Amino acid sequence: MIRDGDPLPPTVYPLAKGRVWAMLAGSLVFVALGIVFLVAHTTVKMTAAGVLAVPFFGFCSLIIVHRLFSDRPELVLDDAGVDHVRLGRLGWDEIAAVRIREQRVRNTSQWFIELVLHDPDAYLARAPKLVRSTASMNARLGFGPANMATNTLPVSPEAVLDAMRRHCPGLAVQH
Repeated sequence: MIRDGDPLPPTVYPLAKGRVWAMLAGSLVFVALGIVFLVAHTTVKMTAAGVLAVPFFGFCSLIIVHRLFSDRPELVLDDAGVDHVRLGRLGWDEIAAVRIREQRVRNTSQWFIELVLHDPDAYLARAPKLVRSTASMNARLGFGPANMATNTLPVSPEAVLDAMRRHCPGLAVQH
């Protein structure tokens, strides 16, 4: 959006490194537990849990370490659209609406900002591989393909929506 002849400067959100360090610690704890289960192998269930936990949480740990040492911002909002570290670049003209969504698992909640797209299939055709591979699971959970986890952002989901509306005043927000 142009204000007084000047475009609005981009809104840049870096990775919330403190939260991500905590995520790394949690992943490493699960790797260690998996190793303990493999070494103890007192039951088939423990061995199976170890076999699943070590590679899964080990892979998660590697991804987290990569993100911690990358200088790329987590999210950049500008007058042309959204650039998210995992989702890639989306123009405002591709986004029909945004909404804050909650995914509850047992006693915890994970908050997301969902970008409701005009043409999800066109986005998926060019989306990063991880987004394409999780699209069907997201659909089963009632989500579209473009979801931003808010736990890696240094501000609240509401603050991100406010910034989105500053860059795209006509943006529809669903509740």
